[in-house]
Amino acid sequence: MNNKPNKNVVKYNKWGYYFLIPFFVIYTVFSLIPLFSTIYNSFFEHFMSGLKVIGPNYVGLENYANLLKDPRLFQYAGNTVIMWIIGFVPQILVSLLLAAWFTDPALRLKGQRFFKTVIYLPNLIMAAAFSMLFYTLFGKVGPIHDILFRAGMIAKDFDFFQYAGWTRGLVGFMNFLMWFGNTTILLMAGMMGIDQSLFEAAEVDGATSTQIFFKITLPLLRPILVYVLITSLIGGLQMFDVPQILSNGKGNPLINGHPTIMTLIMWLNQNLYSRNYGLGGALSVILFIITGILSLLVFHFTGKNEK
Repeated sequence: MNNKPNKNVVKYNKWGYYFLIPFFVIYTVFSLIPLFSTIYNSFFEHFMSGLKVIGPNYVGLENYANLLKDPRLFQYAGNTVIMWIIGFVPQILVSLLLAAWFTDPALRLKGQRFFKTVIYLPNLIMAAAFSMLFYTLFGKVGPIHDILFRAGMIAKDFDFFQYAGWTRGLVGFMNFLMWFGNTTILLMAGMMGIDQSLFEAAEVDGATSTQIFFKITLPLLRPILVYVLITSLIGGLQMFDVPQILSNGKGNPLINGHPTIMTLIMWLNQNLYSRNYGLGGALSVILFIITGILSLLVFHFTGKNEK
């Protein structure tokens, strides 16, 4: 038996590992080393006091204990979740509707490629640019303010960014606009993967379009929906650009003295900006653990569905 072809295969396969080396080097330098450095720093007291550097002094789990006792952790987590929900609920509803329209062969919508491109375009715009645009539109000298004032709907000195409801609503609306196109594409891919014979059989049995959607489409889309939910929640925990720019990093407006759009990542940024590396590292690790748990939920639900 000639083993020469197998040796050639092994000889060619080694080149694949050579091409993977740059990825592992970059991943190690920019991901693994910062990760372990953050975990290491979270066990130390290390911050600036005026011009004096305090630490690094080993304090064990003290940073974690201080964070869990700090009411701001739960306040800012609540702010983050509220703004995520405001953006995610319309995002998933609109995306489901658009995906169902675009994939329904009976509708035969014209210009699908154009509309798919248009709804995805906001995802390509930087969040900072999006935030500046909305800050200009809804500012006290912006066109939205001017139109509503001339219509007699608001007072001349009305400021959208002085009201928690308006500010949170704008943050959620911007996140909706930036991400619903991406979610629509994901759901369309899931719907196009469903066997069309199932829909044909349901129509033969007399099922309505609504029944087909809720009894066939949604159950078979479950893995994609779970993936969208968890990845969106992870993205929500990392919410930073939009509220940071709208509030100039302060998280205003205030309710009972507490910032209403201050997110966990904005708080982390404040600790790092003030060079409180120990507390910032501990907060990063807590967010990392939450993200890891949510990622495990993705594998759990999708794996369970495949079985």
